[in-house]
Amino acid sequence: MADNYSFDVVSDFDRQELVNVVDQLRREVNQRYDLKDSNSLFDLEDTELVITTASEMTLKSIEDILRQKAVKRNLSIKIFDFQPSEPSAGNRIKQRVFLRKGLTQELAKKLSKSIRDSVKKVNISIQGESLRITGKSKDDLQTAIAILRDQEDGLEVPLQFENYR
Repeated sequence: MADNYSFDVVSDFDRQELVNVVDQLRREVNQRYDLKDSNSLFDLEDTELVITTASEMTLKSIEDILRQKAVKRNLSIKIFDFQPSEPSAGNRIKQRVFLRKGLTQELAKKLSKSIRDSVKKVNISIQGESLRITGKSKDDLQTAIAILRDQEDGLEVPLQFENYR
């Protein structure tokens, strides 16, 4: 049995679910009595979401709604990197929310080191913004996944395990 098994560790999110979250957020803000007159704008781009609204208090409410909607649609709130709010034109508040995607080199090195220290029989390679973990035993790969899941709470990005073969 000389087969090698492998899986990829990535940090990604479903773009369509994020579009749905922003649409639900827009609808709720336009319907809620306390937020209706805030004239809030949501601009979803490839790497960020820009929120423009009337006040800090309104902005905090919008952040809470965004988090709730994301959780309901099975998106991790770790993908949101909320930046400090800044004044905008017309006496309004603007906030950028960067969307985290992919593993940084430092994080990939840290994760691969922790797996190598615990599971000796696997090979780990950093491939751009993901990790490829290969091994001769599926049990070793399951152990590696368990180690990564234990560490996930302390990380600033969500982890997914793909292409398990």
